[in-house]
Amino acid sequence: MNFREGVVKNMKYTLMHKNIPVMKIEIDDDTYNLTKIEEIYNQKHAPLGTMNAKGEVERKALHQWWFNRSIPMSRSGIRDALELMDVSMPQILVEKCLALSLSDQYWIRPEGQKIAWEEVNFFNNAFSEDVGNSLFGNRPDSEVLDLMSPDNTSDGCLKKKWKAADGKRYLIKGGNGQIQQEPFDEVFASKVMEALGSIEFVPYHLIWENEMPYSVCEDFIDEHTELVNASSIMKVLKKPNHISEYQHFMDCCEHLGIPHAKESIDRMLVVDYLIANDDRHHNNFGAVRNAETLEWIGMAPIFDCGNSMWYNQPTSKINIENADTASRTFKNSHAEQIKLVTTFDWLELEKLNALEAICNEVFATNPFMDDFRKDKLCKALAVRVDELKNFMQEMPQKNDIGELNM
Repeated sequence: MNFREGVVKNMKYTLMHKNIPVMKIEIDDDTYNLTKIEEIYNQKHAPLGTMNAKGEVERKALHQWWFNRSIPMSRSGIRDALELMDVSMPQILVEKCLALSLSDQYWIRPEGQKIAWEEVNFFNNAFSEDVGNSLFGNRPDSEVLDLMSPDNTSDGCLKKKWKAADGKRYLIKGGNGQIQQEPFDEVFASKVMEALGSIEFVPYHLIWENEMPYSVCEDFIDEHTELVNASSIMKVLKKPNHISEYQHFMDCCEHLGIPHAKESIDRMLVVDYLIANDDRHHNNFGAVRNAETLEWIGMAPIFDCGNSMWYNQPTSKINIENADTASRTFKNSHAEQIKLVTTFDWLELEKLNALEAICNEVFATNPFMDDFRKDKLCKALAVRVDELKNFMQEMPQKNDIGELNM
């Protein structure tokens, strides 16, 4: 079968994990929702977070996992893109690409078809740019669009698309509004982490397309691995009411055997504090595992830092006098969240001194940002650096779970 000509309409599928059949499912012909689990073949390879305390796959949880696989309707320009592709809803696109992704190894095989993962995966096979071009507001040249694309299963609200070049896979992501700050934030965060050292992160660089800036990063997942987000990790255990979200996440990581989770989270919390990241939610950090053996490799490198440095705030709202900002990860504010860091032994104080110069260097390249905003961002960063230094020097002794010794 030529997959570029479309998938034969058959709403019964086998959910696959690479070449491992996981379960037989049914997808509604009108809504494209996952409506039924007919048979479980390999429960161990079911998507993490879809099983209950008894180890049984729950249809409601699996449906939510399936729903989250499609482009959100909050994506910038999604309605215009759907019109260009003559598609009524993003969920249709998931079925058109067999639910294949560049973040994990799950996909759906239509009933009665003998398709191998090697024939269709996006890590080793070419994919169409028609969807990505539509998402960027560009009308594809062909009248009959090829919808076999990893863009169909990309999440997030910013304009983005996947690109293949030199045998690698790259994610190109845009910004919002008049200032177009998010791509520059990604580059800034990369340079901050590089300067601090001892941090695993995804490097970003800047490109220009049609006189607009975009951040670019290489896919840190390959054909052997997959990203499991924190939201799924936190579903493997029931959270007791008296346990904090941070401790619950750590308990889940320990239960799963994810190595060095605490050390990685320490670094992420420090970086997010410094760059005032107000959008580190449970779907944009996580851990990486081997898709075949299910062995955990470790926490994912830090990625997706675009929603930082007051990216969506007018310059007048950037408060230089107050270093505190909102957070979404484990606490509501960074001032509280930074207290969860268990140790700063990995961070050399003098390396923080380089960050203000990096701020000036990166944001000076943004032609949409005036000097007043750039200067205010750098001054606000300097305040956060000073506050972090003070906190590090005055930090109370902590025990091994990140809570204060009383």
